[in-house]
Amino acid sequence: MAKGMREIKRQIKSTQNTKQITKAMEMVAASKLRRSQEAAEAARPYAEKIKEVVTSIAAGTKGSTNPILVSRPIRKTGYLVITSDRGLAGGYNANLLRKLMLTIRENHSSKDEYVVFVVGRKGRDFLKKRGIPVIGEVTGISDAPKFADIKELASLAVSNFVDGKYDELHLVYNKFHNAITQEPVLNRILPLDMGEGGQAADYEYEPSQEEVLNILLPKYAETLVFSALLESKASEFGAKMTAMGNATRNATEMIARYTLMYNRARQASITQEISEIVAGANAQG
Repeated sequence: MAKGMREIKRQIKSTQNTKQITKAMEMVAASKLRRSQEAAEAARPYAEKIKEVVTSIAAGTKGSTNPILVSRPIRKTGYLVITSDRGLAGGYNANLLRKLMLTIRENHSSKDEYVVFVVGRKGRDFLKKRGIPVIGEVTGISDAPKFADIKELASLAVSNFVDGKYDELHLVYNKFHNAITQEPVLNRILPLDMGEGGQAADYEYEPSQEEVLNILLPKYAETLVFSALLESKASEFGAKMTAMGNATRNATEMIARYTLMYNRARQASITQEISEIVAGANAQG
């Protein structure tokens, strides 16, 4: 009985230590989430403005032959997947990678029909283990990413499309709604769809309207990738905060169960000792 009680006490102590760690990680994730949300919100006006400018210029260059705007028969597809470097984030990575693999199975019969760019160690390791053709990767991005962190990969993804190495490019990332909800999404970003209703601005362009558009279009596509990265970071910290919050609550429940088990074992031990004392007294009497 004493041995069992000592084991329960060790389990209580171990679970209490785990609870302290998960609570601290929850608080850190909450702090980083606030900063990531602010960064994502701060980037939106820039993305909206560059889209407005590009749409305006495109409206004034009807019939542009820039490959970023021209749809073509789909023979090969590119995917740019944004995952995290670390785990302990619930289903953040698993749900996203499941969506990617389902899309690949539904749309491609051969590995020659698609290529993948990946951000984050979790995605890189997952895809390479399954023999998925990864042609570009970035890992070790900080918790407060800068455009320079993603620029080289985004530029490569865009230039490969322009060069005709694939005929469309999809972004695969977790869209941030709130700390509890992160939605795995797959968005086609190339060729760009400028939408309807763009108004041509009355400006003079040097050297020409078409050449300005040719410079801005790749920048706009790269901005879409960076915006997705910021959304992904906010989603990652939201998922971590939720996962660590759940772990903390589970630890609290486990401590309560272990404490009840310990008290019952202690009561049984006391009862047994009293019974032995009474039995000994009766035997002497």
